[in-house]
Amino acid sequence: MTESTEIGSAFLVRRVRGEWREVYGLTSGQVTTIGRSSTNRIVVDDEICSRNQCEVFQAGNAWVLRDLGSRNGTLVEGREVSGDWSLEVGQLIQIGSFVLGFTHELTELPAPDVVDGETVTTEFKMGDDDLDDEIRILHRRDHSVIASEDSANRYSSELSKLFRLGLDLGTAETPSELANVVLMSLSAETVADICAILLFPARLDEKPVPSNLQVVAYRAESDLPYHRVSDNLSETVLTSREAVLGNNVEGDTKLSVFDSLGKMQAMSVICAPVRSGDKLLGLVHLYSTNPDNALDIDDLEYTVAVSDQFGVALDKMHDREQLATGLEKVRGTARMMRKQLELTSQLIGISDTMNQLRATIDLIAKSDATALVRGESGVGKELVTRAIHYRSKRNDGPLVCMNCAALSETLLESELFGHEKGAFTGAVERKMGRFEQADGGTLFLDEVGEMSPAIQAKFLRVLEGHPFERVGGRQQLTVDVRVVAATNRDLETAVEEGLFRKDLYFRLHVAEIRVLPLRQHPEDIEVLANHFLKKFTEKSGSNITAFTPGAMNALTNYHWPGNVRELQNTIERTVIMCVNEVVCESDIRLSSLEQQMVGGVTAPVSVAPAGHRPISIADLEKEHILSTLDHTDWNKSQAAQILGIERSTLDRKLKRYHVTRPDRSG
Repeated sequence: MTESTEIGSAFLVRRVRGEWREVYGLTSGQVTTIGRSSTNRIVVDDEICSRNQCEVFQAGNAWVLRDLGSRNGTLVEGREVSGDWSLEVGQLIQIGSFVLGFTHELTELPAPDVVDGETVTTEFKMGDDDLDDEIRILHRRDHSVIASEDSANRYSSELSKLFRLGLDLGTAETPSELANVVLMSLSAETVADICAILLFPARLDEKPVPSNLQVVAYRAESDLPYHRVSDNLSETVLTSREAVLGNNVEGDTKLSVFDSLGKMQAMSVICAPVRSGDKLLGLVHLYSTNPDNALDIDDLEYTVAVSDQFGVALDKMHDREQLATGLEKVRGTARMMRKQLELTSQLIGISDTMNQLRATIDLIAKSDATALVRGESGVGKELVTRAIHYRSKRNDGPLVCMNCAALSETLLESELFGHEKGAFTGAVERKMGRFEQADGGTLFLDEVGEMSPAIQAKFLRVLEGHPFERVGGRQQLTVDVRVVAATNRDLETAVEEGLFRKDLYFRLHVAEIRVLPLRQHPEDIEVLANHFLKKFTEKSGSNITAFTPGAMNALTNYHWPGNVRELQNTIERTVIMCVNEVVCESDIRLSSLEQQMVGGVTAPVSVAPAGHRPISIADLEKEHILSTLDHTDWNKSQAAQILGIERSTLDRKLKRYHVTRPDRSG
């Protein structure tokens, strides 16, 4: 077989009655002539056409049409060509009733057109009314014997070629590249004049039928055009899932539609399914026009082996593309969510206190040291942690948050370190702990002072870089995690009382950030109030625009024992209840349980008796808690809000002091 020429830079495709049929490949450095004379590469059987009508050639990066002084002219998109015309994808060349479409990709044929007043689909397929000759099937194959043990010696040469083909397929990055690798192998190892690949769309939801097949690539010897395989032969191969080898023989009516074979004077043809498991992905089509060098059974065996290898590679590529598309969607969502988190992590404030806090955060974020964030409940310790994370080199890693006071000792250990299936009742499957989830990122542990001594010991070992085990497991796990801990508890007192490990205290106390309560930087109240007003009006669609001076005065004069969290909740409540376009003083509902007004200025509630008493801090705390509970008639949620602690923290303190609600029924 002579050396084949690869066609693929551009194509002319003939249209007949709205259907795309014959394909002519345009080759760089070669002029394609069109006319009525048989010496032309594309022969036009129409008296209106001149013997030498026009020619198409490449000039630079463009493909150009030049009319050769024809009698009746050459039209492109209905306009007569004078001189040279640079062709664009989708343009139609018309010579009388003869129509050619120009394209760079066979899968991107010109859009639907209107013929005789009706819209027709510009599919590249063959009609059943143009078929002159018939074909007789000589051999069928549902699989290749090349790779079988019995034939290994006989087909050792073909096996080595298939091995090289597999290596070449592994380097392809697109289905088109895969198809061209396959065509190069088939044109080199068989006697076919023309080889083509026809594939179904990657996301075909309906049953595969011949009309869905798209020609994605072909190779031809010299300038031979490709005539698509007929629907009858395609249907036969797709239905049986068997490759066929056939010859043209007059009088055989078993397969009655093969127009293209007759016109090409094809003497033999191979059509093989492209399969991967139960999936039908397309067809491989080969034919030979040389009666002295027809396709034979060895060509069929090799074609089947190549088709199957191609099918597996193509299916895996489709899977990779779907995974890549899904992964990119997930990454896009993650980027969007990360951007939103970064925006919500902005620390709002204009005071020197906030400026100093931001400067401290920037310093700590540059390091990878364990950090301890301290401050009253509601000051924004988690917000500070988010700012540290997003300003650090770990900002592309996960930020995992956990409240240590919300769980019992057993559940806290499981949440932190994970557990194996069956480790305890309810452990129905293995679970990753927060340390594993935060690997490569930051782990934020709120209320770290509420850990039990047993958990503190295991926590300390992980902080020191030692491996750990899941609950009920034996596998040693090591993670790369930066820990940021937060507490509103007096850890120094807890260390003195033996409630918190001294070595853990020093391990956490590497870099400390103290977040001051809102009452110590009141100049930020107005800025924060306006920020929350804008946030909640946008969220609710409200038309509230501002605060009145009286309303803002009420906010700035309030003591805010619940700090920024209380201010945020107050503004959200105000936006919900306000019916005007501006917030008035009467629209703001401040908690009378938390503060008392003294001369129009708020001040903390004083529960301590006058004068000094020799009393421990613990006893003073106990008295203060009891006094606050009496004030709220033992409403623990309100008392915890006044005290500036979590409800769970209040319960633990009552348990520590062995305090229960007094029985006043008698």
